[in-house]
Amino acid sequence: MSTTSLQRAEPPDLLDVSDVSPEALLDLYAAHGWGDGLPLVPPTPDRVDAMLAETDGDPDEVLGVLPPRFGKATRRMVAINAVLAGCVPDVMPVLVTAARALARPELNLRGVNATTHPVAPLLIVHGDIVERGGFNSGIGAFGPGTRANATVGRAVRLLLLHIAGARPGDGDAAQHGQPSKYTYCVAENLPASPWEAYPRSRGVHSPSAITIHCGENPHNAHDMEAGQPGPILDKVASAMTSLGQNDACIAYGEYFILLGPEHAATIAGAGWTRRDVSTYLYERARLPAGVFRQQFESRAWYPWMDAVDDTALLPMTGHPDNIRVLVVGGPGKHSCVVPSWGMTTSVTLPVEP
Repeated sequence: MSTTSLQRAEPPDLLDVSDVSPEALLDLYAAHGWGDGLPLVPPTPDRVDAMLAETDGDPDEVLGVLPPRFGKATRRMVAINAVLAGCVPDVMPVLVTAARALARPELNLRGVNATTHPVAPLLIVHGDIVERGGFNSGIGAFGPGTRANATVGRAVRLLLLHIAGARPGDGDAAQHGQPSKYTYCVAENLPASPWEAYPRSRGVHSPSAITIHCGENPHNAHDMEAGQPGPILDKVASAMTSLGQNDACIAYGEYFILLGPEHAATIAGAGWTRRDVSTYLYERARLPAGVFRQQFESRAWYPWMDAVDDTALLPMTGHPDNIRVLVVGGPGKHSCVVPSWGMTTSVTLPVEP
């Protein structure tokens, strides 16, 4: 990684931008190698202070160190990037918690940024903060039109650009990138979920929480007709069984299954639990071991997977617990599969300012 590129990626500090036009601000930031290419909100002291007022603790406390530049994420730096992204102050605790999550070693942010794979951190918001912060968990949750989803997801990307140094090239090696590298944020639709809140299934019992899962863009799974869990989940399993996904050769890769409310209601109406869904998909999303061996010389498998013969059907991930299930979206009979990059583990944390 070149020293020059890292120097250009130094994060923006407070500038005297009170009288700067939107065009001039965009030119100013572009000249320093900052920003994501879209218009930015000037991070004036008043705006940054309004963000910091929603947090507790020292504004300059280091929340985490973010690779590959190993920049220090503080509340102040989070606030600056939140303003740049167009966030409202109410969402600052979500972003402070996201900064902590990005620094967790199991997330492997260094690998996420260094790989040529098109991977981006998906931020999922849970609990009371969903309504309070104005997040969309329903129809069009991944799409445009909701300020909280759009700006909070964008602020996470600006943190990666400005603090982590994950600019395309030396800092972010993704060959093609993906649209979710601009913004990637949704909320769990708990009112439409037949199961307990997802964080509780991960041992997090706070009123509000976040999850970060580093993965691909969502893969659609469509079933308009089935009145039983099996046919719905068979289609989800078919979306999981792609040899083009990194999880195909990495046994500890995760899949996030974002069920639409109608699919979830049908599945739960038959008495199925979240664990039942994960187990069924683990058993159904399989290919012959010989197919994997033919396609991949290098495989990160568990020993038992290497021991079976070529005719044995192997799962797309090595354990049912790697298949995470929650409800997102509005009316319609679609669900989403979000495969991970493979060499990463999702992180769920309570929202703390």
